[in-house]
Amino acid sequence: MSAAVTAILIGAGNRGYEAYGGYALAHPEEIDFVAVAEPHPVRRARFAQVHDIPAERQFGTWEELLAKGKIADAALVCTLDRLHVGPTVAALQAGYDVLLEKPMATTLSDCQRLVQTAERTGRLLQICHVLRYSPFFSTLHDIVRSGRLGEIITVEHRENVAYWHMAHSYVRGNWRDSELESPMILSKCCHDLDILFWNLGPCRRLSSFGSLTHYRPQNAPVGAPERCTDGCPAAAACPWYAPRLYLDIVPLLHVALDSPLRWERWAAGLALDRPLLARFATRIVPGLRAALDYRGWPVSVISEDTSRAARLRALESGPYGRCVYRCDNDVVDHQVVNLEMENGTTVALTMHGHAHREGRTLRYDGTRATLFGFYYPNDQRMEIHDHHSGRVERVHLAIGVAGAAGHAGADHKLMAGFVRAVGDPANALTTARHSLESHLLAFAAEEARQEGTVVDMGEFRQRAENSVRPAGAD
Repeated sequence: MSAAVTAILIGAGNRGYEAYGGYALAHPEEIDFVAVAEPHPVRRARFAQVHDIPAERQFGTWEELLAKGKIADAALVCTLDRLHVGPTVAALQAGYDVLLEKPMATTLSDCQRLVQTAERTGRLLQICHVLRYSPFFSTLHDIVRSGRLGEIITVEHRENVAYWHMAHSYVRGNWRDSELESPMILSKCCHDLDILFWNLGPCRRLSSFGSLTHYRPQNAPVGAPERCTDGCPAAAACPWYAPRLYLDIVPLLHVALDSPLRWERWAAGLALDRPLLARFATRIVPGLRAALDYRGWPVSVISEDTSRAARLRALESGPYGRCVYRCDNDVVDHQVVNLEMENGTTVALTMHGHAHREGRTLRYDGTRATLFGFYYPNDQRMEIHDHHSGRVERVHLAIGVAGAAGHAGADHKLMAGFVRAVGDPANALTTARHSLESHLLAFAAEEARQEGTVVDMGEFRQRAENSVRPAGAD
Protein backbone atom coordinates (compact mmCIF):
# COMPACT_ATOMS: atom_id res chain seq x y z
CA MET A 1 0.00 0.00 0.00
CA SER A 2 1.42 3.40 -1.02
CA ALA A 3 2.04 6.10 1.57
CA ALA A 4 -0.48 8.86 2.09
CA VAL A 5 -0.09 12.05 0.09
CA THR A 6 1.27 14.82 2.32
CA ALA A 7 -0.29 18.25 1.97
CA ILE A 8 -0.16 21.82 3.19
CA LEU A 9 -3.28 23.96 3.58
CA ILE A 10 -3.32 27.66 2.73
CA GLY A 11 -6.55 29.13 4.08
CA ALA A 12 -8.33 27.25 6.86
CA GLY A 13 -11.80 28.73 6.48
CA ASN A 14 -15.03 26.95 5.63
CA ARG A 15 -13.91 24.96 2.58
CA GLY A 16 -10.40 24.22 3.79
CA TYR A 17 -11.43 23.13 7.27
CA GLU A 18 -14.73 21.37 6.60
CA ALA A 19 -14.58 19.96 3.07
CA TYR A 20 -10.93 19.10 2.49
CA GLY A 21 -9.79 18.80 6.07
CA GLY A 22 -12.81 16.61 6.71
CA TYR A 23 -11.78 14.27 3.92
CA ALA A 24 -8.31 13.88 5.40
CA LEU A 25 -9.78 13.00 8.80
CA ALA A 26 -12.01 10.39 7.19
CA HIS A 27 -9.21 8.99 4.99
CA PRO A 28 -5.89 9.36 6.84
CA GLU A 29 -4.41 6.58 4.72
CA GLU A 30 -4.83 8.78 1.60
CA ILE A 31 -3.86 12.31 2.64
CA ASP A 32 -2.16 13.87 5.64
CA PHE A 33 -1.97 17.61 6.31
CA VAL A 34 1.45 18.50 7.70
CA ALA A 35 1.32 22.33 7.75
CA VAL A 36 -1.20 25.17 7.69
CA ALA A 37 -1.08 28.88 6.85
CA GLU A 38 -4.02 30.96 8.06
CA PRO A 39 -3.96 34.59 9.29
CA HIS A 40 -6.92 34.10 11.63
CA PRO A 41 -5.44 32.61 14.83
CA VAL A 42 -8.59 30.76 15.92
CA ARG A 43 -9.02 29.06 12.55
CA ARG A 44 -5.34 28.26 12.34
CA ALA A 45 -5.31 26.68 15.80
CA ARG A 46 -8.53 24.79 15.15
CA PHE A 47 -7.18 23.17 11.98
CA ALA A 48 -3.80 22.43 13.54
CA GLN A 49 -5.38 20.77 16.54
CA VAL A 50 -7.59 18.33 14.64
CA HIS A 51 -4.77 17.41 12.23
CA ASP A 52 -2.00 17.18 14.86
CA ILE A 53 0.13 19.83 13.20
CA PRO A 54 3.01 20.95 15.46
CA ALA A 55 3.56 24.62 16.32
CA GLU A 56 6.58 24.94 14.03
CA ARG A 57 4.37 24.00 11.04
CA GLN A 58 1.69 26.63 11.79
CA PHE A 59 2.05 29.95 9.95
CA GLY A 60 0.20 33.25 9.82
CA THR A 61 0.94 33.80 6.13
CA TRP A 62 1.48 31.65 3.08
CA GLU A 63 4.78 33.44 2.44
CA GLU A 64 6.17 32.10 5.72
CA LEU A 65 5.03 28.57 4.92
CA LEU A 66 6.34 28.48 1.35
CA ALA A 67 9.64 30.01 2.46
CA LYS A 68 10.31 26.61 4.07
CA GLY A 69 10.60 25.09 0.60
CA LYS A 70 8.77 21.98 -0.54
CA ILE A 71 7.80 20.11 2.63
CA ALA A 72 4.90 18.09 1.21
CA ASP A 73 3.55 16.62 -2.00
CA ALA A 74 0.57 18.92 -2.51
CA ALA A 75 -0.79 22.33 -1.59
CA LEU A 76 -4.46 23.22 -1.20
CA VAL A 77 -5.20 26.91 -1.70
CA CYS A 78 -8.49 27.94 -0.10
CA THR A 79 -8.03 31.66 0.48
CA LEU A 80 -10.44 34.39 -0.58
CA ASP A 81 -10.79 34.57 -4.35
CA ARG A 82 -8.72 37.74 -4.72
CA LEU A 83 -5.84 36.11 -2.83
CA HIS A 84 -5.53 32.97 -4.98
CA VAL A 85 -2.79 33.99 -7.37
CA GLY A 86 0.20 34.68 -5.12
CA PRO A 87 0.24 31.43 -3.14
CA THR A 88 -0.73 29.30 -6.14
CA VAL A 89 2.06 30.62 -8.37
CA ALA A 90 4.58 30.30 -5.53
CA ALA A 91 3.45 26.75 -4.69
CA LEU A 92 3.66 25.63 -8.32
CA GLN A 93 7.12 27.12 -8.67
CA ALA A 94 8.18 25.38 -5.44
CA GLY A 95 7.20 22.03 -6.94
CA TYR A 96 3.82 21.42 -5.33
CA ASP A 97 0.83 19.91 -7.09
CA VAL A 98 -2.04 22.30 -6.29
CA LEU A 99 -5.76 22.02 -5.64
CA LEU A 100 -7.22 25.52 -5.99
CA GLU A 101 -10.68 26.69 -5.02
CA LYS A 102 -12.86 28.20 -7.71
CA PRO A 103 -12.82 30.69 -9.27
CA MET A 104 -9.12 30.36 -9.97
CA ALA A 105 -8.66 34.16 -9.95
CA THR A 106 -10.67 37.36 -10.20
CA THR A 107 -9.11 38.79 -13.37
CA LEU A 108 -8.74 37.40 -16.84
CA SER A 109 -4.97 37.87 -16.98
CA ASP A 110 -4.45 36.23 -13.59
CA CYS A 111 -6.46 33.16 -14.62
CA GLN A 112 -4.34 32.89 -17.74
CA ARG A 113 -1.17 33.38 -15.70
CA LEU A 114 -2.02 30.49 -13.38
CA VAL A 115 -2.55 28.10 -16.27
CA GLN A 116 0.65 29.18 -17.99
CA THR A 117 2.60 28.76 -14.74
CA ALA A 118 1.26 25.24 -14.23
CA GLU A 119 2.14 24.26 -17.79
CA ARG A 120 5.59 25.84 -17.60
CA THR A 121 6.47 24.15 -14.29
CA GLY A 122 4.92 20.82 -15.28
CA ARG A 123 2.90 20.67 -12.06
CA LEU A 124 -0.71 19.63 -11.58
CA LEU A 125 -3.10 22.53 -11.06
CA GLN A 126 -6.63 21.29 -10.45
CA ILE A 127 -9.54 23.69 -9.94
CA CYS A 128 -12.35 22.65 -7.61
CA HIS A 129 -15.00 22.16 -10.28
CA VAL A 130 -16.80 19.87 -7.89
CA LEU A 131 -19.94 19.34 -10.00
CA ARG A 132 -17.99 17.08 -12.35
CA TYR A 133 -17.71 14.63 -9.45
CA SER A 134 -21.40 14.64 -8.47
CA PRO A 135 -23.49 11.59 -9.46
CA PHE A 136 -26.01 13.89 -11.11
CA PHE A 137 -23.67 15.70 -13.49
CA SER A 138 -21.44 12.71 -14.19
CA THR A 139 -24.58 10.76 -15.16
CA LEU A 140 -25.75 13.66 -17.34
CA HIS A 141 -22.36 13.74 -19.05
CA ASP A 142 -22.48 10.00 -19.76
CA ILE A 143 -26.01 10.28 -21.20
CA VAL A 144 -25.11 13.19 -23.49
CA ARG A 145 -21.93 11.52 -24.73
CA SER A 146 -23.68 8.15 -25.25
CA GLY A 147 -25.90 9.53 -28.01
CA ARG A 148 -29.07 8.55 -26.12
CA LEU A 149 -30.53 12.00 -26.80
CA GLY A 150 -29.27 12.13 -30.37
CA GLU A 151 -27.57 15.30 -31.59
CA ILE A 152 -28.00 18.01 -28.95
CA ILE A 153 -29.82 20.93 -30.56
CA THR A 154 -30.54 23.30 -27.67
CA VAL A 155 -29.98 23.49 -23.90
CA GLU A 156 -31.57 25.49 -21.09
CA HIS A 157 -29.54 25.60 -17.88
CA ARG A 158 -30.69 27.55 -14.82
CA GLU A 159 -28.70 28.42 -11.70
CA ASN A 160 -31.46 29.25 -9.21
CA VAL A 161 -29.86 30.95 -6.19
CA ALA A 162 -32.21 31.00 -3.21
CA TYR A 163 -33.19 34.47 -1.99
CA TRP A 164 -31.50 33.92 1.39
CA HIS A 165 -28.28 32.62 -0.20
CA MET A 166 -28.20 35.62 -2.51
CA ALA A 167 -28.52 37.94 0.48
CA HIS A 168 -25.88 36.07 2.47
CA SER A 169 -23.16 35.81 -0.17
CA TYR A 170 -23.85 38.44 -2.82
CA VAL A 171 -25.57 41.29 -0.96
CA ARG A 172 -24.16 41.23 2.58
CA GLY A 173 -21.24 38.86 2.12
CA ASN A 174 -17.78 38.56 0.60
CA TRP A 175 -18.93 38.31 -3.03
CA ARG A 176 -21.13 41.43 -3.04
CA ASP A 177 -18.55 43.69 -4.71
CA SER A 178 -17.23 42.78 -8.15
CA GLU A 179 -14.16 44.96 -7.60
CA LEU A 180 -13.23 43.16 -4.37
CA GLU A 181 -13.86 39.64 -5.61
CA SER A 182 -15.30 38.77 -9.03
CA PRO A 183 -18.45 39.17 -11.12
CA MET A 184 -21.27 36.94 -9.89
CA ILE A 185 -21.40 35.11 -13.24
CA LEU A 186 -17.84 33.94 -12.49
CA SER A 187 -18.04 33.26 -8.76
CA LYS A 188 -21.39 31.44 -8.98
CA CYS A 189 -21.55 30.06 -12.51
CA CYS A 190 -18.02 28.96 -13.39
CA HIS A 191 -19.30 25.53 -12.25
CA ASP A 192 -22.20 25.69 -14.70
CA LEU A 193 -20.09 26.98 -17.57
CA ASP A 194 -17.62 24.16 -16.91
CA ILE A 195 -20.42 21.59 -17.14
CA LEU A 196 -21.62 23.09 -20.44
CA PHE A 197 -18.06 22.99 -21.82
CA TRP A 198 -17.62 19.40 -20.56
CA ASN A 199 -20.81 18.24 -22.25
CA LEU A 200 -20.89 20.32 -25.41
CA GLY A 201 -17.34 21.45 -26.17
CA PRO A 202 -16.07 24.98 -26.89
CA CYS A 203 -18.22 28.05 -27.45
CA ARG A 204 -18.08 30.02 -30.71
CA ARG A 205 -19.74 33.26 -29.58
CA LEU A 206 -21.98 34.62 -26.82
CA SER A 207 -24.07 37.55 -25.63
CA SER A 208 -25.37 38.45 -22.18
CA PHE A 209 -27.88 40.65 -20.38
CA GLY A 210 -28.48 41.33 -16.69
CA SER A 211 -28.41 43.89 -13.89
CA LEU A 212 -28.84 44.57 -10.21
CA THR A 213 -32.58 45.18 -10.00
CA HIS A 214 -33.91 44.56 -6.50
CA TYR A 215 -31.26 44.86 -3.78
CA ARG A 216 -30.98 48.64 -4.02
CA PRO A 217 -31.72 51.54 -1.63
CA GLN A 218 -34.79 52.75 -3.53
CA ASN A 219 -36.51 49.43 -2.84
CA ALA A 220 -36.16 49.62 0.94
CA PRO A 221 -39.41 49.59 2.95
CA VAL A 222 -40.45 52.92 4.41
CA GLY A 223 -38.61 53.48 7.67
CA ALA A 224 -36.16 50.61 7.21
CA PRO A 225 -32.99 51.27 9.27
CA GLU A 226 -29.42 50.44 8.32
CA ARG A 227 -29.57 47.22 10.37
CA CYS A 228 -32.24 44.61 10.86
CA THR A 229 -31.61 44.71 14.61
CA ASP A 230 -32.32 48.45 14.83
CA GLY A 231 -36.08 48.00 14.99
CA CYS A 232 -37.19 47.57 11.38
CA PRO A 233 -40.94 48.16 10.89
CA ALA A 234 -40.96 45.60 8.04
CA ALA A 235 -39.26 42.82 10.05
CA ALA A 236 -42.29 40.54 10.34
CA ALA A 237 -42.89 40.43 6.60
CA CYS A 238 -39.32 40.64 5.28
CA PRO A 239 -37.85 37.37 3.90
CA TRP A 240 -34.33 38.81 4.34
CA TYR A 241 -34.69 39.83 8.00
CA ALA A 242 -31.28 38.77 9.34
CA PRO A 243 -32.39 37.16 12.66
CA ARG A 244 -34.79 35.00 10.64
CA LEU A 245 -31.81 33.27 8.97
CA TYR A 246 -28.95 33.51 11.44
CA LEU A 247 -30.83 33.07 14.73
CA ASP A 248 -34.06 31.21 13.94
CA ILE A 249 -32.74 29.45 10.78
CA VAL A 250 -36.21 29.58 9.20
CA PRO A 251 -35.00 29.32 5.56
CA LEU A 252 -32.82 26.33 6.49
CA LEU A 253 -35.79 24.64 8.16
CA HIS A 254 -37.71 25.09 4.90
CA VAL A 255 -34.87 23.30 3.11
CA ALA A 256 -35.01 20.47 5.67
CA LEU A 257 -38.69 19.89 4.80
CA ASP A 258 -37.38 18.29 1.58
CA SER A 259 -34.98 15.98 3.41
CA PRO A 260 -35.14 12.26 2.51
CA LEU A 261 -34.94 11.54 6.25
CA ARG A 262 -38.34 11.45 7.96
CA TRP A 263 -36.80 12.55 11.26
CA GLU A 264 -35.41 15.75 9.76
CA ARG A 265 -38.70 16.55 8.02
CA TRP A 266 -40.61 16.06 11.27
CA ALA A 267 -38.22 18.20 13.32
CA ALA A 268 -38.27 21.02 10.76
CA GLY A 269 -42.04 20.95 10.47
CA LEU A 270 -42.46 21.06 14.24
CA ALA A 271 -40.07 24.00 14.58
CA LEU A 272 -41.85 25.95 11.84
CA ASP A 273 -45.46 25.20 12.81
CA ARG A 274 -45.20 24.92 16.59
CA PRO A 275 -42.04 26.74 17.70
CA LEU A 276 -43.00 26.87 21.39
CA LEU A 277 -43.81 23.15 21.41
CA ALA A 278 -40.53 22.44 19.59
CA ARG A 279 -38.61 24.41 22.20
CA PHE A 280 -40.24 22.38 24.98
CA ALA A 281 -39.73 19.10 23.14
CA THR A 282 -35.99 19.67 22.91
CA ARG A 283 -35.86 19.04 26.66
CA ILE A 284 -37.40 15.57 26.46
CA VAL A 285 -36.78 14.22 22.92
CA PRO A 286 -33.21 12.91 22.51
CA GLY A 287 -31.46 14.44 19.53
CA LEU A 288 -34.05 17.13 18.84
CA ARG A 289 -31.99 19.89 20.44
CA ALA A 290 -29.02 19.07 18.18
CA ALA A 291 -31.28 18.88 15.12
CA LEU A 292 -32.71 22.36 15.74
CA ASP A 293 -29.51 23.98 16.97
CA TYR A 294 -27.87 24.13 13.54
CA ARG A 295 -24.57 26.07 13.49
CA GLY A 296 -23.03 25.18 10.12
CA TRP A 297 -22.87 27.29 6.96
CA PRO A 298 -24.08 30.03 6.58
CA VAL A 299 -24.59 30.53 10.33
CA SER A 300 -20.96 29.69 11.05
CA VAL A 301 -19.75 32.47 8.74
CA ILE A 302 -20.95 35.42 10.78
CA SER A 303 -19.08 34.63 14.01
CA GLU A 304 -16.40 32.24 15.24
CA ASP A 305 -18.50 31.86 18.40
CA THR A 306 -21.78 30.37 17.17
CA SER A 307 -23.75 30.72 20.39
CA ARG A 308 -27.03 32.56 19.95
CA ALA A 309 -25.78 35.52 21.99
CA ALA A 310 -22.61 35.82 19.88
CA ARG A 311 -24.59 35.59 16.66
CA LEU A 312 -26.88 38.39 17.82
CA ARG A 313 -23.86 40.55 18.61
CA ALA A 314 -22.49 39.84 15.15
CA LEU A 315 -25.75 40.97 13.56
CA GLU A 316 -25.68 44.15 15.62
CA SER A 317 -22.19 45.11 14.47
CA GLY A 318 -21.07 43.03 11.50
CA PRO A 319 -21.91 42.99 7.78
CA TYR A 320 -24.48 40.20 7.97
CA GLY A 321 -26.90 42.23 10.07
CA ARG A 322 -27.30 44.96 7.47
CA CYS A 323 -30.57 45.61 5.68
CA VAL A 324 -30.31 44.08 2.21
CA TYR A 325 -31.32 47.44 0.74
CA ARG A 326 -28.58 49.32 2.64
CA CYS A 327 -25.47 47.36 1.61
CA ASP A 328 -22.51 48.29 -0.60
CA ASN A 329 -23.28 45.57 -3.14
CA ASP A 330 -22.96 46.01 -6.90
CA VAL A 331 -23.13 42.50 -8.41
CA VAL A 332 -26.13 41.59 -10.55
CA ASP A 333 -29.11 39.75 -9.11
CA HIS A 334 -30.08 38.26 -12.48
CA GLN A 335 -28.22 37.52 -15.70
CA VAL A 336 -28.73 35.49 -18.86
CA VAL A 337 -25.97 34.27 -21.17
CA ASN A 338 -26.74 33.07 -24.69
CA LEU A 339 -24.11 30.80 -26.21
CA GLU A 340 -23.59 29.34 -29.65
CA MET A 341 -21.31 26.34 -29.34
CA GLU A 342 -18.85 25.32 -32.05
CA ASN A 343 -20.90 22.17 -32.69
CA GLY A 344 -23.98 24.30 -33.45
CA THR A 345 -25.83 23.74 -30.16
CA THR A 346 -27.48 26.86 -28.73
CA VAL A 347 -27.53 27.37 -24.97
CA ALA A 348 -29.44 29.71 -22.66
CA LEU A 349 -27.86 29.99 -19.20
CA THR A 350 -29.92 31.85 -16.58
CA MET A 351 -28.55 32.88 -13.18
CA HIS A 352 -30.65 34.74 -10.61
CA GLY A 353 -30.89 35.36 -6.87
CA HIS A 354 -34.63 35.24 -6.27
CA ALA A 355 -35.42 31.53 -6.15
CA HIS A 356 -37.68 29.97 -3.52
CA ARG A 357 -35.46 26.89 -3.61
CA GLU A 358 -31.72 26.56 -4.11
CA GLY A 359 -30.73 24.41 -7.06
CA ARG A 360 -30.15 23.95 -10.74
CA THR A 361 -32.71 22.94 -13.36
CA LEU A 362 -31.95 22.04 -16.95
CA ARG A 363 -33.34 20.80 -20.24
CA TYR A 364 -31.42 19.16 -23.09
CA ASP A 365 -33.32 18.79 -26.39
CA GLY A 366 -31.78 16.32 -28.79
CA THR A 367 -32.88 14.86 -32.11
CA ARG A 368 -33.97 11.60 -30.44
CA ALA A 369 -35.05 12.57 -26.93
CA THR A 370 -35.48 15.40 -24.41
CA LEU A 371 -33.90 15.28 -20.95
CA PHE A 372 -35.16 17.23 -17.94
CA GLY A 373 -32.95 17.52 -14.87
CA PHE A 374 -33.57 18.77 -11.33
CA TYR A 375 -30.55 19.27 -9.07
CA TYR A 376 -31.59 20.28 -5.57
CA PRO A 377 -29.76 19.45 -2.31
CA ASN A 378 -32.25 16.75 -1.33
CA ASP A 379 -33.95 16.08 -4.66
CA GLN A 380 -31.88 15.08 -7.67
CA ARG A 381 -33.62 13.44 -10.60
CA MET A 382 -33.70 13.20 -14.37
CA GLU A 383 -36.24 12.01 -16.87
CA ILE A 384 -35.79 11.27 -20.56
CA HIS A 385 -38.74 11.68 -22.94
CA ASP A 386 -38.15 9.51 -26.02
CA HIS A 387 -39.36 11.03 -29.28
CA HIS A 388 -40.13 7.76 -31.07
CA SER A 389 -41.83 5.70 -28.39
CA GLY A 390 -43.20 8.52 -26.27
CA ARG A 391 -41.98 6.71 -23.18
CA VAL A 392 -40.56 8.48 -20.16
CA GLU A 393 -37.44 6.99 -18.61
CA ARG A 394 -36.65 8.05 -15.06
CA VAL A 395 -32.92 7.92 -14.38
CA HIS A 396 -31.82 6.51 -11.04
CA LEU A 397 -29.30 8.69 -9.22
CA ALA A 398 -27.37 7.47 -6.17
CA ILE A 399 -27.20 10.80 -4.35
CA GLY A 400 -26.70 9.37 -0.87
CA VAL A 401 -28.49 10.60 2.22
CA ALA A 402 -28.70 13.86 4.11
CA GLY A 403 -25.60 14.53 6.14
CA ALA A 404 -23.24 13.22 3.45
CA ALA A 405 -20.27 15.32 2.47
CA GLY A 406 -20.91 18.60 0.67
CA HIS A 407 -22.39 18.72 -2.84
CA ALA A 408 -24.07 15.32 -2.29
CA GLY A 409 -20.74 13.69 -1.56
CA ALA A 410 -18.95 15.27 -4.53
CA ASP A 411 -16.52 17.18 -2.29
CA HIS A 412 -15.06 13.89 -1.10
CA LYS A 413 -14.98 12.46 -4.63
CA LEU A 414 -13.10 15.55 -5.81
CA MET A 415 -10.53 15.06 -3.05
CA ALA A 416 -10.19 11.38 -3.86
CA GLY A 417 -9.61 12.30 -7.50
CA PHE A 418 -7.01 14.89 -6.60
CA VAL A 419 -5.13 12.43 -4.40
CA ARG A 420 -5.01 9.95 -7.30
CA ALA A 421 -3.76 12.67 -9.65
CA VAL A 422 -0.94 13.92 -7.40
CA GLY A 423 2.25 12.73 -9.02
CA ASP A 424 0.34 11.43 -12.06
CA PRO A 425 -1.79 14.19 -13.65
CA ALA A 426 -3.07 11.69 -16.22
CA ASN A 427 -5.49 10.54 -13.52
CA ALA A 428 -7.08 14.00 -13.25
CA LEU A 429 -10.68 14.35 -14.45
CA THR A 430 -9.95 17.82 -15.79
CA THR A 431 -6.95 20.06 -16.47
CA ALA A 432 -6.17 23.67 -15.62
CA ARG A 433 -6.44 24.51 -19.33
CA HIS A 434 -9.94 23.00 -19.49
CA SER A 435 -10.98 24.74 -16.27
CA LEU A 436 -9.79 28.01 -17.76
CA GLU A 437 -12.46 27.75 -20.46
CA SER A 438 -15.33 28.29 -18.01
CA HIS A 439 -13.57 31.36 -16.62
CA LEU A 440 -13.02 32.77 -20.11
CA LEU A 441 -16.73 32.32 -20.81
CA ALA A 442 -17.63 34.14 -17.60
CA PHE A 443 -15.36 37.11 -18.33
CA ALA A 444 -16.61 37.22 -21.91
CA ALA A 445 -20.21 37.19 -20.66
CA GLU A 446 -19.49 40.11 -18.33
CA GLU A 447 -17.88 42.03 -21.17
CA ALA A 448 -20.87 41.33 -23.41
CA ARG A 449 -23.30 42.40 -20.65
CA GLN A 450 -21.51 45.65 -19.90
CA GLU A 451 -20.76 46.64 -23.49
CA GLY A 452 -23.85 45.27 -25.23
CA THR A 453 -21.79 43.25 -27.69
CA VAL A 454 -21.59 39.73 -29.10
CA VAL A 455 -18.21 38.26 -28.16
CA ASP A 456 -16.30 36.08 -30.60
CA MET A 457 -14.67 33.50 -28.32
CA GLY A 458 -11.79 32.73 -30.68
CA GLU A 459 -10.69 36.35 -30.60
CA PHE A 460 -11.35 36.54 -26.84
CA ARG A 461 -9.18 33.50 -26.10
CA GLN A 462 -6.31 34.98 -28.10
CA ARG A 463 -6.66 38.29 -26.31
CA ALA A 464 -6.59 36.49 -22.95
CA GLU A 465 -3.48 34.51 -23.92
CA ASN A 466 -1.70 37.72 -24.83
CA SER A 467 -2.72 39.49 -21.62
CA VAL A 468 -0.02 37.81 -19.55
CA ARG A 469 3.62 38.80 -19.23
CA PRO A 470 6.07 36.61 -21.17
CA ALA A 471 6.89 33.22 -19.71
CA GLY A 472 9.58 33.39 -17.05
CA ALA A 473 8.64 36.91 -15.95
CA ASP A 474 6.89 35.80 -12.75
